Amino acid sequence: MTQQAKVGQPLPNVTVKTLDNQTVQLGQQDSANWQLVVVYRGLHCPICKTYLSQIEEMKSEFDEMNVDVLAISTDPEVKAKKFRDDNGLSMTIGYDLSISDARALGLFISDPLSSAETDQPFAEPGTYLIRPDRKLHIMDVSNAPFSRPDLKMLKSGIAFVQKKDYPIRGES
Repeated sequence: MTQQAKVGQPLPNVTVKTLDNQTVQLGQQDSANWQLVVVYRGLHCPICKTYLSQIEEMKSEFDEMNVDVLAISTDPEVKAKKFRDDNGLSMTIGYDLSISDARALGLFISDPLSSAETDQPFAEPGTYLIRPDRKLHIMDVSNAPFSRPDLKMLKSGIAFVQKKDYPIRGES
């Protein structure tokens, strides 16, 4: 049985390929940086385009906070490239997240409503903040495209956590 994502613990062993020809194991960053993993629904999702464009606008602020942003989806490479290019994203984009890995992350899985939406089951949104010690500090998952963390609040919360060494909550 696959380990399920839990705050206060390292993420399950999930590896994705990125559009910059790297392979990244989530939560296994090789630096003193934090990692913000944002799972988006895929190319078909207009809300994802808006959300990741907002993250792109805040990217330098996250960089200043030593937070590396990684956006991933279950989309194949071709769709991930189109998503990146259509939206002018410079953040790291991962692709081909498997459904079993998405489930290990605690994500909800949806089937397409029609072939106009997409051609395969996909993961609904999720946000994960991983500490430099590789423990999951914040986990937020949704079963719908329009329920995601407010990015200004998230950035403010990360700054508070870092400044005050605020403990991981929700471990019980």
